[in-house]
Amino acid sequence: MTTNDNKTMNHHLQNILVILQQIESISEDQKAMINKSLNDADKELVILAFKLDRTEKVKRTTAILLEETIDELEQKRKAIEETNAALTKSLDDLKAAQAQLIQSEKMASLGELTAGIAHEIQNPLNFVNNFSEVSYEMIDEMWEEIEKEDLEESKALAYDVKSNLEKILHHGKRADAIVKGMLQHSRSSAGVKEPTDINALADEYSRLSYHGLRAKDKSFTADFKTDFDPNLPKVNIIPQDIGRVLLNLINNAFYAVAERQRNLTSLSNLSDLDNHYEPTVTVSTKNLGDRIEISVKDNGNGIPEEIKNKIFQPFFTTKPTGQGTGLGLSLSYDIVKAHGGELKVETLEGEGTTFNLYLPLNIAK
Repeated sequence: MTTNDNKTMNHHLQNILVILQQIESISEDQKAMINKSLNDADKELVILAFKLDRTEKVKRTTAILLEETIDELEQKRKAIEETNAALTKSLDDLKAAQAQLIQSEKMASLGELTAGIAHEIQNPLNFVNNFSEVSYEMIDEMWEEIEKEDLEESKALAYDVKSNLEKILHHGKRADAIVKGMLQHSRSSAGVKEPTDINALADEYSRLSYHGLRAKDKSFTADFKTDFDPNLPKVNIIPQDIGRVLLNLINNAFYAVAERQRNLTSLSNLSDLDNHYEPTVTVSTKNLGDRIEISVKDNGNGIPEEIKNKIFQPFFTTKPTGQGTGLGLSLSYDIVKAHGGELKVETLEGEGTTFNLYLPLNIAK
């Protein structure tokens, strides 16, 4: 209510008062009562006018504050959108960097295998070359016997040639399998599970790892043992991924025993016990009914208790700078988890370490 409205209202009240005063039938007490009521009404109207005026000011102030708040919120919304965009880009960059690191880790492990692969391929190639040369000579002998019409000798030579060709085929396939395994290890996983002979996979990577280490350090020797469960069925896994896990665990085992052997060799006062230290790595498999167990055991230095809980963390490594990325066990742990399995470690400092890999027994059909 404005000031003019208030004056108008007061004017009307005054008119009412004047009219009432001119009525003779109203007693003085009634007139006084009416006059008091009108005065009280006038006061109330004044107060109401004040409140309405204050409310109007509050509304105007609130409207201004609301408009400022809306502007501030809009600015914050834009800032949040820009931050989200930056975070999304950072996440994409991190994913790309992670993929690159994983590929680098794979190629690093493949590089360590190069000598072992060369050794493994050389063996079947030697067989192929030797049996080829012998078969070539035997065919010449067979023609000579045919010309002599010695049918029995010709048949015997033909049988020997066939036997040699079977051996050539066997070793050729062996070399082919090694190359395919190398290619599988180097390329990105297709993420497709397939029926896999775990014993063959473990045996393959065990030998490649051992010969690779031997090629790098001719002085290194180790007792390399396998104990495979013959009743292990084929299991549906991603072979190149589980192969990568096995390779990492076996490489680490050989590194551990080689490190202990180097440390003992560098000491000048070896005890008789240390003098008889025999580096030993054992790879074994076992059918547990609902799952399979793959164990990689070494008699190296073991893992100190204070770092045992850190070994599966990304980038954690006890190897000297340049000899380890710290990603091997972390990636292995993630791969096993993705297969619905578990990767556990048992270790005793000064005595050795055993990594146990458990995979659900989803038997391949």
